[in-house]
Amino acid sequence: MSRIGKLPIDLPKTVKASVKDGVVFVEGPKGKLCQAVIAGTAVDVQENQVVVTRANDEKAVKAAHGLMRQLVRNMIVGVSDGYKTVLTIIGVGYKAEVSGKNLVLSLGYTNDIEYVIPEGIKITCETPTRVNIEGIDKQLVGQTAAEIRSLRKPEPYKGKGVRYENEYVRSKSGKAGRA
Repeated sequence: MSRIGKLPIDLPKTVKASVKDGVVFVEGPKGKLCQAVIAGTAVDVQENQVVVTRANDEKAVKAAHGLMRQLVRNMIVGVSDGYKTVLTIIGVGYKAEVSGKNLVLSLGYTNDIEYVIPEGIKITCETPTRVNIEGIDKQLVGQTAAEIRSLRKPEPYKGKGVRYENEYVRSKSGKAGRA
């Protein structure tokens, strides 16, 4: 049995889950999410738990068992608590601001970059160098953060760029100079 897949998922009182036609539906105070059931796995909703089982012990089905359990768990946590990722912008003149449905980033290029905020994501800027990304879909929050970070990855010499809040960038020394 999969160590992760065999664990039941507890349902909070504010969250409702159901399975219909091979799709798992989860509804909570923050919204609704749905996910197709992976082939070879089955999802059962009991009174206050969700249990994921698998059909056989093939390698691909074993991997899908743990994955399906985590996808359902992520949906339950998302609709009850939500997910948040924080990005930090480091560099002279580098800044971000929310303008309507766009995130406008000044990252040292000739023109500012306008990043269109996807549906289901809320982006706020506490300060010009701190960007909060929030949403109920863990995958969408992570993908949005990765796309914004990829616009100017942190460089190893001065550390300038967009990085995750707790990300460590190892610095290089640069040229040694003349003797």
